[in-house]
Amino acid sequence: MSPVDNVQFSVFTKPWKKIPVPQLAEFVKGLGFDGIEFPLRDGYQVNPDNAENGLPELVSHLADYGIRVFSVASSPDEQVFAGCALAGVPMIRIMINIGDDGYIASEQREMKRLERLVPLCERYGVKIGIQQHYGNCVSDASGLRHLVSQFNSEYIGAIWDAAHDALAGQQPEYGLDIVWNHLCMVNLKNAFYMRANGPEAEVADWQRYFTTGKHGLASWPRIASYLIRRNYRGVVCLTAEYTDEQATERLIREDIQYAKSLFQ
Repeated sequence: MSPVDNVQFSVFTKPWKKIPVPQLAEFVKGLGFDGIEFPLRDGYQVNPDNAENGLPELVSHLADYGIRVFSVASSPDEQVFAGCALAGVPMIRIMINIGDDGYIASEQREMKRLERLVPLCERYGVKIGIQQHYGNCVSDASGLRHLVSQFNSEYIGAIWDAAHDALAGQQPEYGLDIVWNHLCMVNLKNAFYMRANGPEAEVADWQRYFTTGKHGLASWPRIASYLIRRNYRGVVCLTAEYTDEQATERLIREDIQYAKSLFQ
């Protein structure tokens, strides 16, 4: 079996919130993806309050085009769990915010919240996948592992994000190894730091620029090589996040072809 047969390629459909579902399905299929991560949020094709009715309908429409819903990005509320269970969506992706009371206090608070959510995971057969994110969040693989390691990986998993771990300075092989026992999805995107002001400024201002797979801090070839070496079988999600939002459709076409080439 070829390494590319071990992975299923997903795309986060956040940039296409106004596209009717049949058109969205045709678009995703034409790009060459196997399925999607759906933003189950207000203002999208299905809202969280309508998850129990709307999500099964969305999944059914997409299935007519051979497209699966591998995950939703949403809040882990019970109606979202129920909608996912009815629709056969296996995972809810979340991130962990750090509050004004600091990292340790926030982590302890979030661990208690996850403990309260585990019974919902058990009841509905839906996993929570936690992704690291730059800024006021759990931002790297080490923090992610510390958060999820006490939980059964059947219910609480780690979504490793290439761009955010690279922005945090982590080597991809190390980051993946750190979360491997709880790894439930790999996000492929890329970014680098760009100085937003000149050397004449009193204080440097660095900003994050999200770019294509070939041009950021994260080495997609090294990531693919590591996943192949460890016989990863699961979802690889391209998040379609680019600072140049006007070029999103062109860039995601380039990135899915590049990503697939790395798993040949």
